[in-house]
Amino acid sequence: MTTSTPKAAAKAAAREAEASPAFVVLARSGYVANGILHVLIGVLVVILAFGGRVEGDQAGVLKAVASAPLGVVLLWLIAIAFWALGLWHLAEGTLMRDRTGDLPGAARKWGRRVAEWGQALVFVALGIFAAAIALGARPTTDETAEDASRGLLEIPGGSIVLALIGIGIGAGGVSFVVMGVLRSFRKRMDIPEGGVGRSITIAGVVGFIAKGIALIIVGVLLLIAAVRTDAATAAGLDGAFDALLQLTLGPVLVGIVGGGFIAYGAFTIARARYARM
Repeated sequence: MTTSTPKAAAKAAAREAEASPAFVVLARSGYVANGILHVLIGVLVVILAFGGRVEGDQAGVLKAVASAPLGVVLLWLIAIAFWALGLWHLAEGTLMRDRTGDLPGAARKWGRRVAEWGQALVFVALGIFAAAIALGARPTTDETAEDASRGLLEIPGGSIVLALIGIGIGAGGVSFVVMGVLRSFRKRMDIPEGGVGRSITIAGVVGFIAKGIALIIVGVLLLIAAVRTDAATAAGLDGAFDALLQLTLGPVLVGIVGGGFIAYGAFTIARARYARM
């Protein structure tokens, strides 16, 4: 009689999932959905830079999709694609296979594992968000961030938790910028040589830096809300772009970041083809 530990069972389930061609296709479709989402966010942000009144974030894009013909069906397909990609990252974190040969220590291994599980959480949450809008919800990211921040600030120690969340999001933004500058995203992809490969790399560099800047601003806004104990200061991506607009040359900066989001979206769509999975 053989026994199986929960850890062994989890790894066996992860291996079985990753061995399924259908699951791999679904996971790659998650990159496509994410890429399209970022391209559309970039377009809305560029419109915002030119004075338009739009929601330049995931909620604005998904609500626009919902209003299109067959939009609800498309939203469910997006949700399924995000969930599949989230499960893929969960499996990757569980198996923690070294695809690059650069994980010599246990700490580094666990760092990568936590990063994979973090990405899994993000994509599962995006899928839930898309499904909620398909079911009729019409949230705004800024109001959601403000309500969540207000709830945290009303409990003992809530301002510390909010500050830590802001620091975490800002740190994530810094990591995006670093990945763009160092082009470390190439380690997880089989990017072809020649003009196509150079275009993908350029889009990745520009896109990672632009998204990183936006996340840093969101983190700073949450940190300010925690320090001031003022939930109204908290905001999501749309609020981050509104904050940028208040700066000198704000519309130009917002337009550049919007273009960067379009580049990141194009890169992510290419990632669906060239990611090592």
